[in-house]
Amino acid sequence: MRIAVSGSIATDHLMTFPGRFADQLVGDQLHTVSLSFLVDQLDVRRGGVAANICFGMGQLGAAPILVGAAGADFDEYRAWLDRHGVDTESVRISEVLHTARFVCTTDADHNQLGSFYTGAMSEARLIELKTVADRVGGLDLVHIGADDPEAMRRHTEECRSRGIPFAADYSQQLARMDGEEIRALTEDAAYLFSNEYEGSLIESKTGWTGEEILAKVGTRVTTLGARGVLIERAGEPDLRVGCPQEETKADPTGVGDALRAGFLAGLAWGTTLERSAQLGCMLATLVIETVGTQEYELRRGSFMERFAKAYGHDAADEVRAHVQGG
Repeated sequence: MRIAVSGSIATDHLMTFPGRFADQLVGDQLHTVSLSFLVDQLDVRRGGVAANICFGMGQLGAAPILVGAAGADFDEYRAWLDRHGVDTESVRISEVLHTARFVCTTDADHNQLGSFYTGAMSEARLIELKTVADRVGGLDLVHIGADDPEAMRRHTEECRSRGIPFAADYSQQLARMDGEEIRALTEDAAYLFSNEYEGSLIESKTGWTGEEILAKVGTRVTTLGARGVLIERAGEPDLRVGCPQEETKADPTGVGDALRAGFLAGLAWGTTLERSAQLGCMLATLVIETVGTQEYELRRGSFMERFAKAYGHDAADEVRAHVQGG
């Protein structure tokens, strides 16, 4: 099963200021602030929802196809993804814009000053999925994640017109969307992904009840944080999958992307929804134990041992042949 993952590609530039922002602010001069902070630490991390999901799928051996836009500065990031099993040939490279990036400075009190540059992400709307499908011999599913809003709309409409099943997953873009936009991106989706809060917001903004949403999508996948995943389908009993025991809680950033990566990998292999959700929860556990969204390492032996402990040996036997990793 060939799965393309569309969405943002970005880098995070995270700096640490050893002092306190508050000590540098003058109350009656806030209308004319001009400050420069000497930082003592810089971490550059790879990110973007589509790239994070594809990295996880690639780690598992599911051969994802990354669809998004980046800048001429993408070469090093591309090489990293290529080395980890991601097909990056359908990434559009802008001739004039840099790859999207988040620049953030955190002070000693954990206050943050940040800016997000969309950059080349705005050109994702120029990508035609037919070109991607023709190159790889057809697409069985397109996961449409948070991206340039016009790109999300275009990819959704193209999937409908060409009969390509798609997964709706607007996550960070949900806050800026109105009910009409959300309805247009949701109807006829094979899968609808959200977390628990986003799920309530979708219902509130669209005016649809949970039952009405299930009548419009094939499968609704709701992440529940530490409680795992809820899978709902019209006319079928709900399916709940819990999370494995985490060894430590280092950084929650990227956990949702990892869950989607494992879930989509399971679909690519033709496993059941339950096994797909279990794979997603296991991969998400690795991410929460690591600082950074793509800094974890999937060691096949350890992964399968923990998977079997969490979900049983029969479940592990069903996915063992597919899982790769070091």
